Amino acid sequence: MLPSADSSPAHDPYAALRVPDFRRLVSARTLLTVATRIQGLVVSWQIYHLTNNPLALGLIGLSEAVPSIVVSLYAGYVADSMRRKNIVVVALAVLVLCAAALAVFASPYGIHLLAKDSLYTLPLYGVIFVSGLARGFMGPALFSFMPQLLPDRALLPNAITWNSTTYQGSAVLGPAIGGYLIAAVGITNSYVVSTALLALALFQFARIANRPLPPMEGERLNLKDSVLSGLRFIFGNQLVLAALSLDMFAVLFGGAVALLPVFASDILKVGAKGFGQLEAAPAIGSVLMAVFLTYYPLRRRAGRKLLWAVAGFGLATIAFALSTNFWLSLFLLFLTGVFDSVSVIVRSTLIHIYTPEYMKGRVSAVNNIFIGSSNEIGAFESGTAARLLGTVRSVVFGGLMTLLVVAITTWRADKLRKLESGTK
Repeated sequence: MLPSADSSPAHDPYAALRVPDFRRLVSARTLLTVATRIQGLVVSWQIYHLTNNPLALGLIGLSEAVPSIVVSLYAGYVADSMRRKNIVVVALAVLVLCAAALAVFASPYGIHLLAKDSLYTLPLYGVIFVSGLARGFMGPALFSFMPQLLPDRALLPNAITWNSTTYQGSAVLGPAIGGYLIAAVGITNSYVVSTALLALALFQFARIANRPLPPMEGERLNLKDSVLSGLRFIFGNQLVLAALSLDMFAVLFGGAVALLPVFASDILKVGAKGFGQLEAAPAIGSVLMAVFLTYYPLRRRAGRKLLWAVAGFGLATIAFALSTNFWLSLFLLFLTGVFDSVSVIVRSTLIHIYTPEYMKGRVSAVNNIFIGSSNEIGAFESGTAARLLGTVRSVVFGGLMTLLVVAITTWRADKLRKLESGTK
């Protein structure tokens, strides 16, 4: 995903990390990711044990995806119209308040105020809904703000890889810490830890120097025309559209993560600590692959490697569904992370390189609908399919659908199939 060796005399794998504001962004995002992964794991464990219903796990994803999708296009317009740091700071402040609310609802005082029946989970879903709104606005702003911190556009591919590496690394820590916290200090204190980490992320992000918006090309558009221009850009670029579609459908159908509480409790029978390890396994695979790609970036046949990686993701998902051995299941989830990391880095690089700076908020909003929300909608699909087909059959079905999507993309998207590298 970097220029070929003959056009780049020396590859510095730490180039982007030498920029102070980029380091601050990475540290803030690390804290944010650890905190939200802890929170996501705790809330899914809490809701499943309150309801004993896999569909309730799917509703967690739906509660977050719906508001995020609804505001995404407008959030992209806002990210291209206002200073992006300001948007992220406000959204982070809302996430801190949401985490604090979950801690209150899980405390003895909160439980005393709420009826412990099917309605007890409604306030939890309400907080998740509000956090979905905040993430809907934060995603495009954060995505488009990152390149503004780099003094040289040539640093962008390296920054994307480090961004992915540190994100996946913190995604490893979050579930592992969350599983330990649930077992050691309980649900309420786990939420308190998540709140504290989000507050630290807000503090660290506030230290980054603000940046003006990139200069706009052409006349300023109204809301409707601005949003439509972002959509036209995505659907008019086969490379970007194919990469987004491939990743979206793979995540939508192939993800087994939403059902991990069921696998941990009822199939593998490994409890909260095992649940945390299962949650962390894909991220461990992702971070190791991302580190590998930092030193050995994809220079040739990036498109074919992307297609093979998504196919491998589908196959590993099917094998995980059929496994009844904890260690084999861990390894298979690890492989899903390895394959997913390739897809994430290729897609992110394509979007950053092929999108003008002044349009990145709107394009990122479409990306958020394609990818970010597909995680949550995929969780709802997984929960619904598990209710109808059973847990194992639903995950196998998702893996098979992923393989079908790869076959269709290979057939229809010739530009992606023939893509050599991520540079123009």
